[in-house]
Amino acid sequence: MRQAVTATLSVWGERRFGYSTLKDSSESLLDERKLRPGLKEDSVIEEKERAENEQEHLEAVLGRSGSPLLDTGHQTGSTEHPDPTLESCTERKNSVVETSVVSGVDFTGRKGSLGALPMQRCSSLGTTAPQWIPDSQAPACMKCGSKFSFTRRRHHCRACGKVFCVVCCDLKFRLTHLGGKEGRVCVTCHSTLINRTIRKDQKKVWFADRFLSQPESRSANCSPTHRSTSHTQRAELAQAEVSDLEADEVSGLSGNSKKPSPPKDLPPILTSTGVKGDYTLEEKRTESSLLEELERGLAEPLVFVLNANLLAVVKIVSYVNRRCWCVMSKGMHAVGQPEVVILLQCLPEEKRFPTDIFNHFIQIYWDAQTAGKLLNHLSHSLVSRGFLGNNEHSGFLYVRPSFQSLEGLPLPAPPFLFGLLILRAETPWAKAFPLRLMLRLGAEYRFYPCPLFSVRYREPLFGPVNNSIMRLLVDFRFYRYTLPSVQGLVVDLEARSTCIRIPKTRHPELLKALNKSNERVLALGACFNEQADSHLICVQTADGQYQTQAISIHSQPRRVTGSCFFVFSGALKASSGYLAKSSIVEDGLMVQVTMETMAELRRSLRDMKDFTVTCGKLHPAERQEYVHIQWQDEEPRFNKGIISPIDGKSMESLTNVKTHQRLEYKANGKVMRWTEVFYLQKDQHPNGLNNHTSHSRLTERLARAFCMALCQSLCLLKEDGMTKLALRVILDGQKMEFMAGSNGQRLPAPYQDCLNQSLTSVVQSNSHYQGLAACQLELIFYILEDTS
Repeated sequence: MRQAVTATLSVWGERRFGYSTLKDSSESLLDERKLRPGLKEDSVIEEKERAENEQEHLEAVLGRSGSPLLDTGHQTGSTEHPDPTLESCTERKNSVVETSVVSGVDFTGRKGSLGALPMQRCSSLGTTAPQWIPDSQAPACMKCGSKFSFTRRRHHCRACGKVFCVVCCDLKFRLTHLGGKEGRVCVTCHSTLINRTIRKDQKKVWFADRFLSQPESRSANCSPTHRSTSHTQRAELAQAEVSDLEADEVSGLSGNSKKPSPPKDLPPILTSTGVKGDYTLEEKRTESSLLEELERGLAEPLVFVLNANLLAVVKIVSYVNRRCWCVMSKGMHAVGQPEVVILLQCLPEEKRFPTDIFNHFIQIYWDAQTAGKLLNHLSHSLVSRGFLGNNEHSGFLYVRPSFQSLEGLPLPAPPFLFGLLILRAETPWAKAFPLRLMLRLGAEYRFYPCPLFSVRYREPLFGPVNNSIMRLLVDFRFYRYTLPSVQGLVVDLEARSTCIRIPKTRHPELLKALNKSNERVLALGACFNEQADSHLICVQTADGQYQTQAISIHSQPRRVTGSCFFVFSGALKASSGYLAKSSIVEDGLMVQVTMETMAELRRSLRDMKDFTVTCGKLHPAERQEYVHIQWQDEEPRFNKGIISPIDGKSMESLTNVKTHQRLEYKANGKVMRWTEVFYLQKDQHPNGLNNHTSHSRLTERLARAFCMALCQSLCLLKEDGMTKLALRVILDGQKMEFMAGSNGQRLPAPYQDCLNQSLTSVVQSNSHYQGLAACQLELIFYILEDTS
């Protein structure tokens, strides 16, 4: 039985990152808009201007001493507030509105505009279910009059039941007839409700991933008398935190950005309102109440908002009789980083959330966004002292799951990595030879090839690096050189036969390692062998010595054993009486050959030819052993589980390149980011294409045209859940075809028409692209919240 770890993850968000964008010409934007049909964002601007004009007019009317509303109050004989309901309606012009438009998570403060809500309904508004107006009776928004279409959708107000567009009905409020849950309400009802019920412990207003600043907070609150002392103190603390964050942020173009300060408290919790696509933020709650929910084994995990584009999902799960925190990131893909899953064994009577993991997610996101530092299989990340309450915790080693069971785990979309907690004494191996550390963890916890959970306060598996063979191959002091490796190279150890298998497509990588090696010694690190049923491991004893052991899949016979590295040494003398010698050293293979054999071996590797070394005496009295070097047509499997957003086409084993130039376009509070490009033909490689420079330029121009064509529709696309988009380009001689889609479907016709016009102009304006070799590309884009 192949044992594996099952985990549930949690998401949390980071603070205010600055985006660097390629400066787009305003003239080109205007030209693009001329080519584009009327878009929803244009009407948004018009509605906002109309609302502002109405607001200014009403404020001017209410500010006059002869206001009809005020006159009515004085005629009744009341000198201060003649009617609470009337007062509520009058003060709407000064109120602050909290909104949670979460589709990445965006929190936008907006003044509530006064509508024509009858004052006699103010007392029952939100307490009883309204009369629902059918869609058929509402051809246009009942506030601004905008006609509905496939791009301008209908939204019912849960308070009054009327039908509005998204601009006039994008706020949330807790309604009594919904059982205290938040529902979508129009700006008019929201303004009335929030002034009628001013909570004593008012929640802080969030804007994207920061707090509302102190000056804005003062101007936005309805009146100074409505602000309690505790709320004022919290606003001051929030402002101090904002000041710290704003002092740290700089433009991403400078390259000297500092990471944001980690938040001290638990982040907001994202919850669903029960309506598809509608989410809201839970009020700040205590850790004890949240832990009670997790202890009860709720079906849905807790979702924390780390920043406007990054979430963390948290759940307590039972895995192989271990009670574990399961923490999962959601949002790393948008910066080119695989999602991260941490499965951490709970401590006895633990009453605190592992918030250090949340802060580390922020660090990973920040490094990927600003510096292009991405984590991959067997990568590692380091943390400061005191992480998770122990100075010996140094960071995480990241692995892709292979033989471990993932059944029952709420996993993110591929690609994703599991993080294994490592100690400071193990850090040198995580840096220099991570495969050894991964397999040693598997032997310690009896999981093949390694566990997916982490244990705090454990003993280190390795001590000081003493007389290991690795001291000859790796610089453990400054890490100026390490053991080179070739992706896909594996070693099969069988009875009296060893096979070193190298993919033919990795020949350039091997040549690079061959040119850097010593003429007498050739040492290469191997990859984890998924075709083997066992693997050599290295165990350091209490006296510092290194021993060889093996770890295997439970209840399966050992036929093929994998090795972590191999060394060919040309130190064998011809007079020794041996053709060659082979032996197991630690968790690798050592082969001693003569210098003549070493020269032939190097020549065969350069010419990409198979080679066999016969080991044993010149006049064998027993059976000889063989070491075969074979070049394989089969490419190692990678990009497992990744599919195209256009039609679900599998991207497995297709070459992809991350685009670290960070091509971004901003519009209407959103950012479109180009993250990577896939080469859809298996024999097509970015470094092997004819006219590689021309292909790169064409790809970048197509990405720019794609962003320019859709940048004014980002809000609409994100609202419809199309946050990950793809552009497939098929270039065949004189013909070029385009296809764009999201969520497994092609984009609607209006977007396609706009894209065809924009993308075709790129090819037509650059005639030297016409002669390029045939290729198929797929570009991946993400729509994010603009937090700059």
